[in-house]
Amino acid sequence: MLFGFVIRQAWRVLKRNRMRSALTVLGITIGIAAVICVVAIGQAGSRQYEEQLHNLGDNLVWVEAGGRNVNGVRTGTQGTSTLMASDAEAILRQVPLIKAVSPQVDGGFTVVYGNQNWTTRYAGEGPDFLEIRRWTLASGANISEDDVARAANVCVLGNTVRQQLFGERDPVGEVIKVKDIPCKVIGTLAPKGANVYGRDQDDFVLLPYTMAQKKIAGIDYLKDIMCSATTTAAVPEATAQVMGLLRDRHRIRPGQDDDFNIRSPQEMVQAAIEASRTFTLLLVAIAGVSLVVGGIGIMNVMLVSVTERTREIGVRMAVGATEKQVRFQFLGEAVVLSLLGGCCGVLVGNVGSFIIGHLLDWEMMLSLTAIVLAALFSVFVGVLFGYYPAHKASQLDPIEALRFE
Repeated sequence: MLFGFVIRQAWRVLKRNRMRSALTVLGITIGIAAVICVVAIGQAGSRQYEEQLHNLGDNLVWVEAGGRNVNGVRTGTQGTSTLMASDAEAILRQVPLIKAVSPQVDGGFTVVYGNQNWTTRYAGEGPDFLEIRRWTLASGANISEDDVARAANVCVLGNTVRQQLFGERDPVGEVIKVKDIPCKVIGTLAPKGANVYGRDQDDFVLLPYTMAQKKIAGIDYLKDIMCSATTTAAVPEATAQVMGLLRDRHRIRPGQDDDFNIRSPQEMVQAAIEASRTFTLLLVAIAGVSLVVGGIGIMNVMLVSVTERTREIGVRMAVGATEKQVRFQFLGEAVVLSLLGGCCGVLVGNVGSFIIGHLLDWEMMLSLTAIVLAALFSVFVGVLFGYYPAHKASQLDPIEALRFE
């Protein structure tokens, strides 16, 4: 009953100075809303990165042709021609931690269908490519072992290429031209969208790697080998085993540079996720500063209130109010201010998060933990910054307070 009485009294007092109370509440509102928005944006960004990490592949270990030394000059990535299909077969056969491999030959070309044409990239792959890269078919069939063995003129279209050549029609069964070579469309891929670097992942044509080698690129070596480790935890050990196997197969002596590179894109994306979380914590800390500023505002308002109501305090203490009751009264007013700010901040933070999510086209999921912690912190701010003015009011001398003008 005492608590309810204090809250009602606090509410009546705060209504007397509505503008001052509203401005004080605004400081807490902004702080709470900022924390909720920042946490929501940070979590949405982390989910975007995690989705990209999932889309990169199934525990991907990416072997690519390396550089070489020509008269003291180092060539760039894929400057060697020592990566062979037999290497891919050896990796699958001799590295138990690798469950699937796909030899790869890629490059750029122009595809033509009727009076439509589109410049894109091709990816010559094996049948396990879709499994390794976690890609699904939208229609038709995948490249088969028989297609690879025959270097068949078949292809699977990425969603962007399909739209550019066929619009919304299903192109399965149609024949397109790639470098003047007729190529039958046997399937289309479900869209994946842009990767973490903004590149359109759907803008490519999937071919049997043997067909890409012999009829498109005119080479007998590979540019990459896509591998899938058995588990995420096995990726580092699988990478080490693949490196040892290839060094042995390519007769690379100790101390000599590798003629290949092994990359694990998961590590790069994981680093981006950790950076995003760190940045979110930094922004939460910055938003927390505004809560401290709002708390200082509460303290300032309460000190002014104590000064203005000195005679009232004197009267209360003269008729028997204890120091504890006076302290509780003013502390209740500070808590009411901070609670109002907290409630408004939660509302503004939720609405603001959804607006920002709509503008960024991100799926925003509000953190219940962040909302509860923000509300509790608002109460803490009220108690922390309201205690000193309340204590000061409780320590006033009743006789001096009654004489105050």
